[in-house]
Amino acid sequence: MNMVSRVAIIGAGWYGCHLGSSLKALGFEVKVFEQHHRPLHEASGNNQFRLHLGFHYPRHHGTRVQSRDGFMRFMERYPQLSREIAENIYAVPRAESLMDFATYRLIMTSTGIDFREQSETSIPIREIAGLMLTGERVLLIEQSRRFFRDLLGDSLVLDHKVTSIEEEADGVRVEGETFDLLIDASWGQQLGMPMPFFYEPTMLLYYETDHTFPAVTFVDGPLCSVYPTEDPNIFTLSSVPHTPLARVNSAAEAQRIRDTVSSETVTAKVKAMEEQVSRYLPTFKESFRFVGPQLAIKTKPVGNFDDRSCSVFRRGRVFHVMSGKIDTIFFAMERILAFIESSRERGFAPLASPLRRDIVTRSLQTQEHG
Repeated sequence: MNMVSRVAIIGAGWYGCHLGSSLKALGFEVKVFEQHHRPLHEASGNNQFRLHLGFHYPRHHGTRVQSRDGFMRFMERYPQLSREIAENIYAVPRAESLMDFATYRLIMTSTGIDFREQSETSIPIREIAGLMLTGERVLLIEQSRRFFRDLLGDSLVLDHKVTSIEEEADGVRVEGETFDLLIDASWGQQLGMPMPFFYEPTMLLYYETDHTFPAVTFVDGPLCSVYPTEDPNIFTLSSVPHTPLARVNSAAEAQRIRDTVSSETVTAKVKAMEEQVSRYLPTFKESFRFVGPQLAIKTKPVGNFDDRSCSVFRRGRVFHVMSGKIDTIFFAMERILAFIESSRERGFAPLASPLRRDIVTRSLQTQEHG
């Protein structure tokens, strides 16, 4: 393969923007195609705005480790794109969690994630076996959009849905233009994914409050969480059993479900999620006012092992990025750079080893001195 110099990326979410700006900084010619009018428009800008440390994934070691390491690297690389949370609580319910608090605490301790066990909180929380305070952060989405727009400049092509991809012997033609590599960072919506996966259209709920309220996440299993956004008065409410709208194999079907949600469905979701969270947070309804739904599509691997780590697959000149959490963008970059470096090294002819000659020379020298 010839030396890689031109890279096309489909999707200007967190992964596409990070990969594009990182490759551009290294001297590559990059073009990032985004079908919407702004970056971070779909799932990257419609989520729980959480910069993970790994506390959400006690049942998957790889996701915890990637989140733990990625969190630190995110803070070094993008310190201005998140803010701290004054009180961030992880609570293990006494009856409905899939694991007891002692096991959860042991897993987090062994992973090397900092936390402080807590007995009192600023709000009443009931039916809890134990809880801890952690240092996760809130992502600042609008600030991130502006940051990546400025960083990518002319390399960012907005309002452009890719319709033509042709793989050739010496490159990949995207919209008639030849590139050395193509990275699909569309969460599988452009080219699918070379692994068993499914699309999950989702609904989180936005709530407004005039009160000071902590971030509260209940773990582990079919539970719920209340998390702040970049607007200090707006929070999201999510629920493992109630946030998903469907599980489908087609991106088009997932988009149809997301875009045709009825008011009756929203009303039913509000009722179900409020009932669930109020079992643990008795002051939730008096503290918050429902504002509206947040709709998105997630891409998930098939399996019950709670894997949200980042995976990168290569097929010829095409990379497929199975996006994990936002702070695992660095893992994807390392995998792609490793391939680019190995492709460059293939141009060198193998050299004969001088080991035998060196051994014989040293042996002769030893005999002379003997």
